[in-house]
Amino acid sequence: MATAGHVDHGKSTLVRALTGMEPDRWAEEKRRGMTIDLGYAWTTLSTGETVAFVDVPGHQRFVSNMLAGVGPVPAVLLVVAADEGWSRQTQEHVDALRALGVSDGLLVITRADLGDGELAVEEARDRLAGTPLAGLEAVVTSAPSGTGIPELRRSLGRLAARLPPPDPTPRTRLWIDRVFAVRGAGTVVTGTLGAGTLARDDELVLWSSRRPVRVRQLQSLGEGVERADAVGRVAVNLRGLDRNSVRRGDALVARGWYAGVREFDARVDWLADCRTAELVLHAGSAAVPARVRRLGDGTARIRTARDLPLDVGERALLRDPGQGGIAAGLVVLDADPPPLTRRGAAARRHGDLLGRPGAPDPAAETARRGAVRLTDLTSSGWLAPGTTPEGTAQVGEWIVDASWWRERRSRLAEAVRERAAGHPLTPALPPEAALRLAGLPDPVLLDAAVDALGLVRDSSGIREAHTRPVLPDRAQEALDGLCGRLAADPFDAPGRPELDRLGLTTVHLRAAVGRGLLLRVQQDVYVHPDAVRLSLARIAPLPQPFTLSDGRKALGTSRRVAVPFFELLDRLGHTRSTPEGMRHLVTADR
Repeated sequence: MATAGHVDHGKSTLVRALTGMEPDRWAEEKRRGMTIDLGYAWTTLSTGETVAFVDVPGHQRFVSNMLAGVGPVPAVLLVVAADEGWSRQTQEHVDALRALGVSDGLLVITRADLGDGELAVEEARDRLAGTPLAGLEAVVTSAPSGTGIPELRRSLGRLAARLPPPDPTPRTRLWIDRVFAVRGAGTVVTGTLGAGTLARDDELVLWSSRRPVRVRQLQSLGEGVERADAVGRVAVNLRGLDRNSVRRGDALVARGWYAGVREFDARVDWLADCRTAELVLHAGSAAVPARVRRLGDGTARIRTARDLPLDVGERALLRDPGQGGIAAGLVVLDADPPPLTRRGAAARRHGDLLGRPGAPDPAAETARRGAVRLTDLTSSGWLAPGTTPEGTAQVGEWIVDASWWRERRSRLAEAVRERAAGHPLTPALPPEAALRLAGLPDPVLLDAAVDALGLVRDSSGIREAHTRPVLPDRAQEALDGLCGRLAADPFDAPGRPELDRLGLTTVHLRAAVGRGLLLRVQQDVYVHPDAVRLSLARIAPLPQPFTLSDGRKALGTSRRVAVPFFELLDRLGHTRSTPEGMRHLVTADR
């Protein structure tokens, strides 16, 4: 958990009294008696629980450091000095905690030997009324004399016992708040592990560069461990990573579980009258410039200077760098929002966002989109791995809303029927048209819909099983004559001039091929539909290998037909060419 409170109210002194450790790391901090950067300490309670503290600076100039430390923690020690009471930075820290959704912790009154501790408690309770931190258990202390420290340790035990453990997840994420190098070991990063598990030899991704890194050594609370679970303080020794390639605000994440968010829609709780759109987004230990476009009262679209590993339902805050205060808290509602291109789109988007919960609802999100890639749902935090939202189905790599899926299949069936009725000669619906008319985003979904409806998909397109091309009467008579001719001589293929005299167009011939009445060898070369089987029977008695001339004679056809036909047999794997330009049957190949 983190400390919070105004500068010089005794946060670090309190942490020393609880842990016996020095949280201030820098000589400058010790010289000035003021925390500048994040400090870390821990203690084991009588209950056996180990509690770690991120000691944050209280001075306004170091608020960015404070936010980097408080971002990932689930609880807070809110410190108020009895002799000074509620102060400016106390309020700013409470605003930050409220914005980040921290709702549990302890109210600790320090320096009770210098002021009225009970009066300070009453004032703090008044200030916290109406906030998520209202009703915090209060403990009055004086660290130099040890007054209240045993009571505080017991209160910490009760707090630790009631904090819920995080849900198990493979979506490991460690926001980095400190980076340093150790001679002989290399680069070490530290942070509060907010989600997932870390273990030695794990391969992770360094978010800023997307570079894969491997955990060489792992420490938690100063001791080497094989594995560390959220929520907890960890130090990670990374193999082969230069100290200068990583900084505070970066993150280590599990490979494949975070898509990256640069533009998102959020529910925004404005804490100050902020007139500028250029703010700083604080999420985890990151602080990133952001541009905020208000969509309506309480919603906004936010675009950050770089992408971040954020989830739907995640909390962050906005700070005004000009005024120096907390401008707003926010909850990510949509990590992949639609573009706002038309007049009135922002207002419509605001209305859509108003009804959304502040936590991932994969069923509602799938219903809104109709179909969503499974990886998009899991990488944005909508869906837990290995689950399918209620009222949805998985189709390949897609999660589809059940009612949307029924409606899209109905659209496809209607489009297929309309195509057959309006184009009797070419009744099959082309796949590109089918995707567009059915409103399907991916050919995989089209294939699944075709199978579900019992439709047929072949080279001509998509049709009902009983649907066949219907030729005009004159074309049908000509085709009947051609089929009769090829029944008598399967390889007596007419040329283009003769086909023109017969009145058979490419469309007519394509329809005949679709009905299984002809076999297309190449453009303007059509033979008996069983010509391949018949040809193999005729050339099998030939000496192997055989010449094109011998093969042509065996088929009883012209060179115009024989050349492309034997090339077709080659492509089908029935014959094979030799370097000398001859062929032999593959079945006769020794």
